[in-house]
Formats: sequence, C-alpha cells, structure tokens
Amino acid sequence: MKKPTMAIAGLTACSGCQLTLLNCEAELPEVAGCFDLIFFPMGISGGDECASVDVAIVEGAVSTPDDLETLLHLRSRSRFLVAFGTCALWGGVAAMKNHESRTELTKIVYHDVAGEVLTFNPEPFHFFVTVDFAIPGCPPEKDELLALLSSLLRGSFPVFPIYPVCTECRNRENRCLLVEDNELCLGPLIQAGCGARCPAAGIVCEGCRGPVAEANVASEMELLMQKGFPREEIISRMRRFCPEWNYEQRH
Repeated sequence: MKKPTMAIAGLTACSGCQLTLLNCEAELPEVAGCFDLIFFPMGISGGDECASVDVAIVEGAVSTPDDLETLLHLRSRSRFLVAFGTCALWGGVAAMKNHESRTELTKIVYHDVAGEVLTFNPEPFHFFVTVDFAIPGCPPEKDELLALLSSLLRGSFPVFPIYPVCTECRNRENRCLLVEDNELCLGPLIQAGCGARCPAAGIVCEGCRGPVAEANVASEMELLMQKGFPREEIISRMRRFCPEWNYEQRH
C-alpha cells in the first residue's frame, strides 16, 4: 500500500508548532513508517518543494509576500491543507498589534532598513485560501497532532472538543480563578483540548488556543469589568492570540 505523502512548513512564526512533531520522539519511527515525508525543512535536508502531496501541515501567520506565495503554492499542491497552530488559525502573537500602524511597527524593529522590508498585517490562512482542517494551540498539543495523523491514514479527520477550557477545569476540580479569585482568566471563551493545564497550576488561561465556537464574549467582558478590569486591559489580553474578536458576541 502506498504511503500518504506529507509536507510540513512554516510561515511567520517561532517554529514551535513544527517542533511538536519532533517532540513526538517515541512515535516518530511509526510516523516515518506510515507517511512519506516529502518536504520538511526543519526536520530533513533536501526534499521536493514542488511535489504534490496528500496533506500539507503548515504553521505561522501570513505576513509577507513570500509567506503568501508559499501558502498558495502548498494549497495548490496538496489534497488537504491543515492550519497548524493558533497563528495559522487566528493570526496568533504575530497579529496582536494589527490595530497599530504596520509602518511604525516596522520602523521600531528594522530602523534604517525598514523601507526595504516587504510586510503587511499578519493574517490567518482562511483569509487567503480554503483550509481543510485546523489544530489550535501555541504550540498545539502533541496528542492532537498524532490524532490527526492517525485519522488521515483512515481517510478522515479527528473530532476535537467543542467546549471551553472551563469545562476541562471543572472536570479536574480546579479552583475557579475567574469567579473565586477574581483574576482575568479567559477560560470561558477558549477552545478546550489542553486539559486546563495552566489553571491547574494556578495560572490564568491566556487564550493561546483561540476562541471556542459560540463564545459568549460580551458576557465575559461584562463580568471582567464588574470585577474592576478596564476594558482596554481585557481587550489587550484577548488580542494576544486572536485579534479578530467580536466583543458584542452573545450565545
């Protein structure tokens, strides 16, 4: 039986999502035996970037003409395109300053050569191409990546939780940092799948997995402002991983 072909690549990002695969140390031999890895600059030398593949798993936001060219190239040559990580899915940390002048931000970083830098506001993949599947997270969970690879071998996609981090928190019987400790926790708005790792350690949910479907954003905003948090501080925290919140959304 012919093995499915796969490409793994990154755009504007920290490469942490791609490292999720390399951190699957015990499972790597099996993954290598089940997939024909055609292109993966971080993990293998060479590779055929022009080859067609069954699945392209890509991390990072789109923030340069080269990023966009790479994304369009991979989309056109892959049967399935997977947005891998929060930057690819929502814009992520790269997009947290999209409400500010890109020209001024470029000057701050690049100084005298800022005019030579070709860049635009970082955006998620779905702004430009059709995305077949997505794995959230900064970085994504190892188990979710392995679930995707396993499902692809069966010709399908896995089913991930559609409830918020708060549900996982309650399942672990954690103390509620939002209600009981009056901290700025975004758990009610954020996609589950992390096992509420941060709240279990007494750290508020920062929102790294992006918004859960049907998040009641307006209600969370009202609750946090009642607790004394300024609206600007709440919005700044929410923008950290997803800049495109609808602050009036109710469900």
